[in-house]
Amino acid sequence: MPEFIRLLPPDEARDTLLGAVQAGPLGSETVKVVASLGRVSAADVAAPHALPEFPRSTVDGYAVRAGDTYGATDSLPAYLDLAGEIAMGEASELRLEPGQCALIHTGGVLPSGGSAVVMLEYSQTVESSDARAGGSAAPGVGLIEIFRAVAEGENTIAVGEDIVGGTTVLKKGHLIGPATVGALLALGIVETEVARRPRVALISTGDEVVDPSTATRLGQVRDVNSYTLSAVIEQAGGIPDRYGIVRDDSSALRSLSSIALAACDVVVITAGSSASTRDTTAAVIDSLGSPGVLVHGIHTRPGKPTILGVCQGKALIGLPGNPVSALVNGYMFLIPLIEKLLGTQPRLKASIRARLTTNLASEAGREDWWPVKLATRPEVPAEHGSAPGELPSAEPVFGKSNLIATLATADGIIRIPAAATGLAGGEEVDVYPL
Repeated sequence: MPEFIRLLPPDEARDTLLGAVQAGPLGSETVKVVASLGRVSAADVAAPHALPEFPRSTVDGYAVRAGDTYGATDSLPAYLDLAGEIAMGEASELRLEPGQCALIHTGGVLPSGGSAVVMLEYSQTVESSDARAGGSAAPGVGLIEIFRAVAEGENTIAVGEDIVGGTTVLKKGHLIGPATVGALLALGIVETEVARRPRVALISTGDEVVDPSTATRLGQVRDVNSYTLSAVIEQAGGIPDRYGIVRDDSSALRSLSSIALAACDVVVITAGSSASTRDTTAAVIDSLGSPGVLVHGIHTRPGKPTILGVCQGKALIGLPGNPVSALVNGYMFLIPLIEKLLGTQPRLKASIRARLTTNLASEAGREDWWPVKLATRPEVPAEHGSAPGELPSAEPVFGKSNLIATLATADGIIRIPAAATGLAGGEEVDVYPL
């Protein structure tokens, strides 16, 4: 039996897997908005009212009828009678007549008749006509000099300028961020419906694999994959469920995988280093339900011996025991899978544009991923035509593909497309943060 059925390009392998799993999302639950950060909306949310609900000032200053300020300059100011002050947090019955203004504070309700606000620094209080005549002016009443003209609506926010009542403020499949939390609470929405987070079972296999808390003997290695993949799963919005370590025993692996498949939405098996492990994992996946193994081998480095399967509508992924391969392929396959199960709308992946510091060779037809360090000042040789300060530099981290601590020194990874035979020093690349 050949080691791999057929090596598929990563994109084709991913599409094959995603096309075979049950359609997401997996259901929904209601949570407090204050606890919804990082969750995915399960339904459209409409604004129950406009925001703001009243016309308001965005600065401290004087509410005015905009036309009364036209032509005002430092040398030829406009003079307006101060009609009063707008109290914060309550509506005012004050109405501005032509030639009048009102003192207003940031967030205050624009008075009836007011159409703009002059910033405080472009105004000056002068004596009222009563005071100049020897009388006493009423409290809050005086004459205001205006040194700058304002246009209609300047320094104000109109009703519904932020959100129009009845419009969709949160779309289904949207990842909830800090601003969304604020917008919902501003509308008085304190609970929202979010997609249920998929549970991802993690099973490590190998006679030589032990728990990280265990003192190792010669020939043993600590279980890294369960924990690095847990971090990937949590970052993507899933819930990792670690099922522990199974010896290289196909019967034991099948039994535990069956239990995990019944309880979770995805099962991930990371193999030990024995020569038969990959075939054992594939056989176990095939035994758990139809259609079984869909992909056995990815044309990429690292992560060539990856297995993708579907049983009972759920995805099962067999990753190499190599911790770097497991982590990189976790990014490649687990994240889009979790996003599908959450019903997340497609969004751009965060990347940093940088300039490669040295040549990198690659095998044509194989997609390669290289870890890199980022530096704020490029160190690309002058012959590559770099301009200092133009872009951060991406310096490849060289080392054996199974060295997880070496990968930990990297800031991100770059992709060498399958059609390329490498990348040249000085070339611009996209760095995907780890």
